[in-house]
Formats: sequence, structure tokens, C-alpha cells
Amino acid sequence: MASTPTSTPRNPLLTLSYLTIISLWVGAQTVPIPYVINLMVLVTAILYAACHGSLALREEQALARGEKPPKEDKKDGDKDANDGENKDDDEEEEDERPQYETLKAQDAMQFPLLGSASLFGLYLAFKYFDKDTVNLIISVYFCLVGCAALTTTFGPLVEAVGPKSWGSTWFSKHVSFPHPLPESIGGPSPWDLGIDCNVADILAFLGSAGFVAVYFQTKHWTMNNVLGI
Repeated sequence: MASTPTSTPRNPLLTLSYLTIISLWVGAQTVPIPYVINLMVLVTAILYAACHGSLALREEQALARGEKPPKEDKKDGDKDANDGENKDDDEEEEDERPQYETLKAQDAMQFPLLGSASLFGLYLAFKYFDKDTVNLIISVYFCLVGCAALTTTFGPLVEAVGPKSWGSTWFSKHVSFPHPLPESIGGPSPWDLGIDCNVADILAFLGSAGFVAVYFQTKHWTMNNVLGI
């Protein structure tokens, strides 16, 4: 299902940060770059991109909580004339309010349990499986998480350098199904699973999938650094 919401304005500094990161990673393989300069420029570009992403996430979560951006003051006559329109706009904003999950206290309390279960599962894997099988499982997991991270990271870059239609055409698919688990373990029922992406996200995913496929075969250290960062 496709829709065309208003695209966000492009940030040239964010685009420059992504291009700087890519240029340093590629250039360092062929041209000797002083360590201090490489480190300072690379860290600055990474921090700017990460901080920009956190600000966008903060705004999205505020909208999900029902907060509204401040509106400009209008004259008394305009306020009386537009009361009905404002009510309709409020209802539309309520319907179009984005749904984003935020970390809750209950989720934080589950971290020790989940961490302990993960470590215990890793211990059992090393105890009952051979080293090659464990390395294969870890590599597959690392590639899946890395593919998702690269898609999220480079999606905005593809949207910034590509046509506007890449960022304005969206595809959405949601599926809900009940589960028998207690709410304290599985959360409220039914589970609502869905995906919302635009053309830039799809192109970024295809490129990321190809990247992690090459990494899975070669395990090159530079590609490992890309996935790690």
C-alpha cells in the first residue's frame, strides 16, 4: 500500500557527514591519512549523524505521545472563524498520530532477565555445539543486525541524494495476531507487526543486504568496522 506524506527537508550537513564517513573509509585503504586527522574527522561526522538521528527520534516520540508543535498566534476574528476547522484538524492529527514504542520501566526491569538468559544460552551453545556451529550462528545474527543497522543509517542518505519521489512514496503493511503468552512476558495481545518504508529505505536495504552477504563470505576487517560503527 503506497501513500505520499510530506517529505522532510534535506539537511546538507547530514549528507556531508555521511559522505565524509564513506570517503574516509574508502580513502584510508589507498591513501595514508594521519591518524589524528582521520580519528577527529571520522568521530565528528559519526557524532553529528547520530545526534541528528536522536533528535528526529525525540520529535517522533513526542508526536506519538500526543504532543503538538507550537502554532502561530492568530487574530481574534481568525480564531472565531477557524474554530470548526481547528477541531477537524485536531481529529485528523489524532488519527494520523505516529505510533512509536518507547522504553518503559517494565522493559528496563526485564533487561537483567533477558541478559542472563542470553548468556546462559551462549554457554549452552559453546558446551554442546562445536566451535564452527557457534561461529556460524553468531555470524548470521551479526549480519542480520548489521543489515538492519545499515538500512536505517543509509536510508536518509539515499533519500537525500536521490529524487524527491524516493522519500515521498511510502509502503505500509501491518499484521496483527493474538498470542497465548502472559502479558508480563509477551506484552499485550494481539501483537501488531508491521513495516513502513519508502523507496529510499528499500534501496538502502538492497545495498545493505549485498554488503553483509560479501562480509559473510570474506569477513574483511574494514567491512567489520562498518558494521560495528
